[in-house]
Amino acid sequence: MTFADFRRATAALFIALTVALGAALPAQAATVVTVNGEPISDMQVAQRVRLFQMEGNNSGRNGALEQLITEAIQLQEAKRLGITVSNAQVDSAFLQIARNLNVSRDRLQEILQQGGVGAETLQARLRAAIAWNAVAEQAVMPQVQISELELDQQAAQQVADYQNFDYILKEVTFIGGGGRSGQANSYRANFAGCDSAVPLSLTFTDVAVVDVGRRHATQLPDAIARELAGLNVGGITKPRAVESGLSMLAVCEKVQAQDLTFVKGGLREEAGAGAYEREAKAYLDRLRANAKIIRN
Repeated sequence: MTFADFRRATAALFIALTVALGAALPAQAATVVTVNGEPISDMQVAQRVRLFQMEGNNSGRNGALEQLITEAIQLQEAKRLGITVSNAQVDSAFLQIARNLNVSRDRLQEILQQGGVGAETLQARLRAAIAWNAVAEQAVMPQVQISELELDQQAAQQVADYQNFDYILKEVTFIGGGGRSGQANSYRANFAGCDSAVPLSLTFTDVAVVDVGRRHATQLPDAIARELAGLNVGGITKPRAVESGLSMLAVCEKVQAQDLTFVKGGLREEAGAGAYEREAKAYLDRLRANAKIIRN
């Protein structure tokens, strides 16, 4: 379980007041399972079950026990790698959850108490989540490999014909919005190329001409890239509404050029996140398969 997953799950804590409480906790804690010699008590399981109930998690005792086993393995691996989680880190994470719920730290503790859950139960889960994030960054991230060839192939498949152009553009903006559409269209009708952009603007009021510079079609919104692909050098797009008024893009230069950089950036981020998640899961699965888990 990642820290991000935990934050999402804990967003349901505000329903605590409406959840019916289970039986009282046992007076003495008995060990229900050991993980590489580390005991997990029935009290820990009961507390985690109650936390699950507050979150709307219906996986019950078995789910709670499995989560505690996983967290024990995660913390043991963090210790093996020399990773420690300070109380300050846990307190900061606890406070962040309170902020996500728009309550104070003390109020979050009250909500937990009203649900029959000690604050240390939530803090224990946070400690394991923080530790595992650190383990994954140290041991998993270096193993994540992304094939540049595959990214090139995927990007090429996603780039359409109208996106295979490189432009140098000027932006002409009529400040003031839709009420100036007539003037904008008049400017467009009289536009005679980028060299005329500024002189022509002087015959109108409240017009700004800005050098946009070089842009590849993949860096532009799809609708604009399609329109620009149909224009020659010296052409200008139809007026479109922007925050400051009405904007048009003038084509100063246009060459055919396939640039996959922008597309590959998004693909690399998606592929990296997916590979990281798969590697982290496989790493945890191996640890769990090799762990000595004794159930009483």
